[in-house]
Amino acid sequence: MKPLLNVLFGVGRRKTLEEMAVQIQKGDGQLQNEVIDQYKPFIAKTVSSVCKRYIHETDDEFSIGLIAFNEAIEKYTKEKGSSLLSFAELIIKRRVIDYIRKEVRVRSWHFDLKEDMEEEGAQSKIEADLSIHAYHKSIEQELRQQEIIQFHEVLKKFGMSLSEIVEQSPKHYDARINAIEVAQYIVNQEEVCEQLFKKKQIPIRQIERHVKVSRKTIERNRKYIIAMAIVLTGDYIYLKDYLKGVLNH
Repeated sequence: MKPLLNVLFGVGRRKTLEEMAVQIQKGDGQLQNEVIDQYKPFIAKTVSSVCKRYIHETDDEFSIGLIAFNEAIEKYTKEKGSSLLSFAELIIKRRVIDYIRKEVRVRSWHFDLKEDMEEEGAQSKIEADLSIHAYHKSIEQELRQQEIIQFHEVLKKFGMSLSEIVEQSPKHYDARINAIEVAQYIVNQEEVCEQLFKKKQIPIRQIERHVKVSRKTIERNRKYIIAMAIVLTGDYIYLKDYLKGVLNH
């Protein structure tokens, strides 16, 4: 009888990380500490992949990763993607890279203060800076790819694909601007935005009354508008930079 009850009502079923995140967001501090402690190996592994060396819990980089993992738990929603771990990995890597950049700038500043620096030392610094720059570019490329994968996972929930959005994106600049402005309206209206993610569609009639874009244009670019709304509501740093570039063109 007990196994049957377990199946019917989920008695004894282990909660997923995503479910625990929701509970933590409601104020369960004890569970928060337990989850963070449980995922320390994941945090260390993710930080190590950025630093290219073994990271111990006493390292500053690990502390940055720990804070970033906690940030991911507190920020996570279903719309962020299919997996909290993939979202957390993205946040951890970003924060660690930001920390490394800051440290490099500090070290570079102190290095420049040495007026008696030898030519060989100066050359070593240049080579080190170039190496660090190249490494950062490779990591950022990896983060962009992960962000696109995460975006694609969310699009699938709406029955869309990335290639479909690219193919159906407005060809003319003015049309893209109009579509993005409609997406911005959706994001700024809590009720409309909630309806979008709940019903996986946009209330065209309601939107038409509040934007200076024709119904025909909204319908034609519906999928592109939804995709842009997803970007604007999510934690997509690089995709949002792209949107800024379009709007400031």
